[in-house]
Amino acid sequence: MDLVPALQEPLKKVLGPATAKVMAEHLGLHTVGDLLHHYPRRYEERGQLTHLADLPMDEHVTVVAQVADARLHTFASAKAPRGKGQRLEVTITDGSGRLQLVFFGNGVHKPHKELLPGTRAMFAGKVSVFNRRLQLAHPAYELLRGDSEETVETWAGALIPIYPATAKLESWKIGKAVQTVLPSAQEALDPLPGALREGRGLLPLPEALLKIHRPHTKADIADARARLKWDEAFVLQVALARRRHAETQLPAVPRVPGPDGILAAFDDRLPFTLTEGQRKVTEEIFADLATAHPMHRLLQGEVGSGKTLVALRAMLAVVDAGGQAAMLAPTEVLAQQHHRSVTEMMGELAEGGMLGGAEHATKVVLLTGSMGTAARRQALLDLATGEAGIVIGTHALIEDKVQFHDLGLVVVDEQHRFGVEQRDALRGKAHSRGERRSPHLLVMTATPIPRTVAMTVFGDLETSVLDQLPAGRSPIASHVVPAADKPHFLARAWERVREEVANGHQAYVVCPRIGDEEDDPGKSGKKKPPQDEADKRPPLAVLDVADQLARGPLKGLRVEVLHGRMHPDDKDAVMRRFAAGETDVLVATTVIEVGVNVPNATAMVIMDADRFGVSQLHQLRGRVGRGSAPGLCLLVTEMPEAGPARQRLGAVASTLDGFELSRIDLEQRREGDVLGQAQSGARSSLRVLAVIEDEEVIAEARQEAAAVVAADPELQHLPGLRTALDALLDEDREQYLEKG
Repeated sequence: MDLVPALQEPLKKVLGPATAKVMAEHLGLHTVGDLLHHYPRRYEERGQLTHLADLPMDEHVTVVAQVADARLHTFASAKAPRGKGQRLEVTITDGSGRLQLVFFGNGVHKPHKELLPGTRAMFAGKVSVFNRRLQLAHPAYELLRGDSEETVETWAGALIPIYPATAKLESWKIGKAVQTVLPSAQEALDPLPGALREGRGLLPLPEALLKIHRPHTKADIADARARLKWDEAFVLQVALARRRHAETQLPAVPRVPGPDGILAAFDDRLPFTLTEGQRKVTEEIFADLATAHPMHRLLQGEVGSGKTLVALRAMLAVVDAGGQAAMLAPTEVLAQQHHRSVTEMMGELAEGGMLGGAEHATKVVLLTGSMGTAARRQALLDLATGEAGIVIGTHALIEDKVQFHDLGLVVVDEQHRFGVEQRDALRGKAHSRGERRSPHLLVMTATPIPRTVAMTVFGDLETSVLDQLPAGRSPIASHVVPAADKPHFLARAWERVREEVANGHQAYVVCPRIGDEEDDPGKSGKKKPPQDEADKRPPLAVLDVADQLARGPLKGLRVEVLHGRMHPDDKDAVMRRFAAGETDVLVATTVIEVGVNVPNATAMVIMDADRFGVSQLHQLRGRVGRGSAPGLCLLVTEMPEAGPARQRLGAVASTLDGFELSRIDLEQRREGDVLGQAQSGARSSLRVLAVIEDEEVIAEARQEAAAVVAADPELQHLPGLRTALDALLDEDREQYLEKG
């Protein structure tokens, strides 16, 4: 592939080795093209000052302000006993607030001469507090002399670009480096097909790059951003469309269930009818399974909407058609829970090869890393011979020793917790009738995903949504318990737990820590600041809270603990006792977050709820209200009422709509977190595209991308688009997309 020489030029050749090294290490920028795509975060207007009143603590900031006052103090110190120590204090203002700058020692001479009252400059540094006042200690600064031709040229007239910067590289240094490489923007190959660009009235790419870095008006910025958003949305959607297109070329064995097989027998056993949503989603899945290329479907649904049932019917359809199905779970607790649920739902249909097994029965085996040798050997044998139609397990399923007779379907539960490489390895085990064939793939997630995220993160998967709860499910009442403001509310929370138990129900108490961690802040030896509110709060670790509750407010109840570092057999035993009703209160970490199903559990108290994300709280809450009795979820927090943490908890308490909460969650997190970085190990390729705000752009880009790829899968007639794919989707991320 031809690469654009000017944009591929290493920065060290253009800017020198020292600057290039800092840019590579701290900003991940290596080439001229990388730097041109490092866009300003915001812009300052020369005639307008910034807001000093809202500076964030402990963050590296860039501000434009005017010097109001500068005073040089001389003092005695250990280093300067004769009173020769010097400290320069400069006060800057922007009309909304004032900020103090402090320079010490040898660093005072230059600013003392330059930072005179009335001088305007850009200042960059880390915000700290001294004597209860915000300050920047030894900030870097750049004078803004409006009459200097060079400065006006450098800072692009009236609008000053402020770049994402670091302590090692201030915004204006990045700006000057950009000015050096900006002429190369003229050689940028345009990734958008001409007809698309003209049809939507978008700027050519070289013009957009010039305007984003050197705008003369706010309209310039808007036009440039609109164009660059299209680049990011379109290039990503083309990569995903190519992935979808490639999937349609792969061979897979069609899996069509027979009329009187295990699926029909299972349906006859069901004590309830499927919801309309479950029927619709099942039809979509069965239509995919019947085709000769692999299904790639994302099944997302509300907590408790019956995804496991839908997935089990898909697995039984494949078993009916002579194949095998594997379900991957992210934890042993969840794998064991799924195995229990599936075997209970199937009854004698899960007893293939055993006395009492039904006519169409198959074996359902569990495979985890902690199984005993004999059980593991038998499970491996059942898989290799085809005796076991269904296997449920953790990443142990992926090991080389595991061989399938005819793997037809892979179900991945909670995909965002499972590495892409592991999923790919399992798919590589699919051999059918002596030939290598791709298995069908069903990805389940109980975290509702906004439509645009589904189109970006899971853009190579078709999407099915279950948003209807089965009949008989009860609503869950959620309340925030402000333990710091109103301690009697917490006492009332424990009374409510006792009331639920007295009525024959059970409860969860969730804590963010186990309590014996090496990094336990209480054991680190670091002295906490006296104003730290943690000094007042109850211990928020499973082991401590369980002990306190058993001796205090829940005395006399049967309290047990569950956390990730327990032996797998112990974890399973605790879950079995809780499911059997032999335990009243389970004090646990988030190990119970997904898939744990105990209908008799009606109450949940989440300690330190502000430490959990919105989606995680929604997941946890979904463990209660799974039976006919109403559920109760209490979110305990020490956070002050006015803060963002309390607003987040208020949002969770106010709605049970997971899709609405997922939008709130996304708005509060960095977009890069959303775009699968944890899986791909790559930097997010999105710089100006906002996944929620730009929903329309993403949806339209997806349509355009599908049309382009259908007409020219190899992009032979679009060299600029091929180049952009290389630049925006680095090697790791391309692998991520390749592996689906």
